[in-house]
Amino acid sequence: KRRIKDGKGKAMLKTVQGEAPTASMSGDMPVITDAKGGTAKIGPADVLQSNGVIHVIDGVLLPA
Repeated sequence: KRRIKDGKGKAMLKTVQGEAPTASMSGDMPVITDAKGGTAKIGPADVLQSNGVIHVIDGVLLPA
């Protein structure tokens, strides 16, 4: 949330493949928007799994 607030409502991210999704807030929920305009709400973070840690989102984000 801090980076979104610092960016006046948006934060630009960068994926391993060089895509640039945008993070913003929808009410009190953080939302990621992909290059094609698709969105996904961010759910619980740091969910421990047997092979690592995941961050839950409620949709599929696509590359440009």
